[in-house]
Amino acid sequence: MDAELAVIGLGSIGSMALWQASRLSDSVVGFEAATPAHGRSAAGGDTRLFRMVYLGRPDYYPIMERSRGLWAELEAETGQDILTRTGGLSIGTANGSFINSLLETTRSNGAEHRVLGREELAERYPQHNLRPDDCAVFDPRAGVLRTDRAVSAAVAAARANGATVLQNTPVDGITETDHGVVVTSGDSTWTFERVIVASGGWSRRLMPDHLKAVTETHRIVLTWFVAQDGRQFSPENFPVFSRLYGDRSLYGAPAVDGVTVKASVDGPLDGRGRETPDPGSVPRELTPQEIEKVTEIVTDFLPGLVPTIVRSDAFPDLFTEDRHPLLGWLDENSRVYCATGFSGKGFKMATGYGWIAAHEALGKETVDGLGFVRPNRFRTR
Repeated sequence: MDAELAVIGLGSIGSMALWQASRLSDSVVGFEAATPAHGRSAAGGDTRLFRMVYLGRPDYYPIMERSRGLWAELEAETGQDILTRTGGLSIGTANGSFINSLLETTRSNGAEHRVLGREELAERYPQHNLRPDDCAVFDPRAGVLRTDRAVSAAVAAARANGATVLQNTPVDGITETDHGVVVTSGDSTWTFERVIVASGGWSRRLMPDHLKAVTETHRIVLTWFVAQDGRQFSPENFPVFSRLYGDRSLYGAPAVDGVTVKASVDGPLDGRGRETPDPGSVPRELTPQEIEKVTEIVTDFLPGLVPTIVRSDAFPDLFTEDRHPLLGWLDENSRVYCATGFSGKGFKMATGYGWIAAHEALGKETVDGLGFVRPNRFRTR
């Protein structure tokens, strides 16, 4: 054996899995096809939203709670400022399906929150151009994550704990044997007791056919605008937000650089429905239709931004058929553990996912209540 555990892909989730594994074992190797936090990975784009008030299955809440604590641990261990607490707004129609569903989930999992009526919302956050029937759910524990800094810090912490990092080492294949897992890169091979596959959009080629059939690499588009008054959109004054009104949806983060505000369309409008078979060749330029759509929505929702896109980019991520991750062993006898398929919404919980993957892959602990993310759910359809 070359080591007890290999982590393939050191991006959003893999970097965190490597960091956690390095706390549990002195025999861990990480493989990265390029360099950690490289500009084409799904972690690209400077920032991601962290939220505790979250629309979806209540089962995610324990992972978010664990992640919140681990982000603080990563900051303490590395001295890096990664999560800036800004609060968060979810804006929609009062008594509409979006707000009602969000409140149902939030109340069931007990997340701290406050409902803001239109008058209070307009007074506290005048940056948003509101409809007469708008309201918001305020999340006091939400904030903005620095993605590049987070990934780099996690890899550095893993190295400090004794992990080996092989960068510029793309993995061509993995083969399970009776005694371990053989990892191949070019003419080189290594053998490990177990392997975690966490290579995002590049994971499909390492998967069995039944998982290839239910996953696709999609393109995620991000856009930035200049604030007319940078102070108005600073982290102290402008919470992270998501907003839905009719067929218009937008999410964003404050001007962490003091100038540019991330404001990107969400859902089917942002290209997440657009398959990109080759994750290494994601079209980075926006189409004229994409530019027109996002500019129109931003001009309507946030009139304090100059209505011209000053920066845009696109990144690949692996999406599953049901939009829930692949987190767990390929099957009960496998030595290959999946930590991929986060469908464009994994970064906020990356530390929690990394903790689960490392502890389960090293046989330290099995986490209950995660049937909805286990890969074997696609074998029983």
